[in-house]
Amino acid sequence: MSRPSFGRGRGDDPADTRHDPQGGVQPILTAHPECSVVIPVYNGRATLEPLVREIHEAFAGHRFEVVLVDDGSVDGSDRLCADLVTAYPETVRFVQLSRNFGEHNAVLAGLQYARGDYVAVLDDDGQHPPAEAVRLLDSIRGSDHDAVYGRYRVKQHSRTRNLGSWFNDRMAVLLLKKPRELYLSSFKIMNRFVVDEVCKYRGASPYIDGLIWRSTHRIGQVDVVHRARQAGRSNYGLRKLVELWLNSFLTFSILPLRLAGILGVLCSLFSVVVLIAMVVDKLWINTGITAGVPTIIITMALFAGVQLLILGTIGEYLGRLFLDHSGAPQFIVRSVKERDRVDG
Repeated sequence: MSRPSFGRGRGDDPADTRHDPQGGVQPILTAHPECSVVIPVYNGRATLEPLVREIHEAFAGHRFEVVLVDDGSVDGSDRLCADLVTAYPETVRFVQLSRNFGEHNAVLAGLQYARGDYVAVLDDDGQHPPAEAVRLLDSIRGSDHDAVYGRYRVKQHSRTRNLGSWFNDRMAVLLLKKPRELYLSSFKIMNRFVVDEVCKYRGASPYIDGLIWRSTHRIGQVDVVHRARQAGRSNYGLRKLVELWLNSFLTFSILPLRLAGILGVLCSLFSVVVLIAMVVDKLWINTGITAGVPTIIITMALFAGVQLLILGTIGEYLGRLFLDHSGAPQFIVRSVKERDRVDG
């Protein structure tokens, strides 16, 4: 796991300077940014360049930076990110991960390198208008909120992703005690306090919204425009939605374990009731109904399935503990590119 050790103070952030051979200190970026815009990039070559250009137009007059995190793209997005650093040397930084770790891991990597007092997170597909990110910035600056989410007026996601988002939202209400009216979208902004708290997480399977909710309940939301995808199609399939669900709730709640235990108790009680009913029927009522082989097989299959469900839930928790204990990385940074600096 690679973690930068950047300071957070205005004006004395080590990320703002570099040392020359004569021992002097020269600036890398001209000013401490008020807002960092973190963009996790995965096969976003078709949409990334116009998105970065639009960010510069929307944030004109603000002190800002753009942190591009390439999450193992295979379409040449890494080369485009490097070109964008050359095109916008004062504002764009590029963090390249060694392989694909997942969206939330890539966002966490970006948060580690973001220097702004506020950090906004945008997708790389152009569906989050940068002008709306400026509105999020204005909202959080004028309130006591630690984080502000963009709530889409009209969602432009596919049916599969909308269904997955709805399910994750319902589970967040149940397991994380999230208010029903709060929509945890991928379009959000955080202040430095929350960013620093989120970056303290050491587990291999981060869930950014769960980390935010664990850090603060001072969370607001602003209605925003959600645009249709500018090019290509979403990288979110059923597998990624399932992985997101597992990261969301097995990492931040023990309620699934409790539910598994309750289910085991209920099945045990059911089996006892069935056994008593069969004995009573045989000894006193004598209805003539007998439990044949098919009934026994079906009953055994039911209880075997319940047992496997309980064991699988426990196994998921134990597997995550094993990964964390064995040092499975959240992300590995291959290189960092910004003006006058190339690491890796």
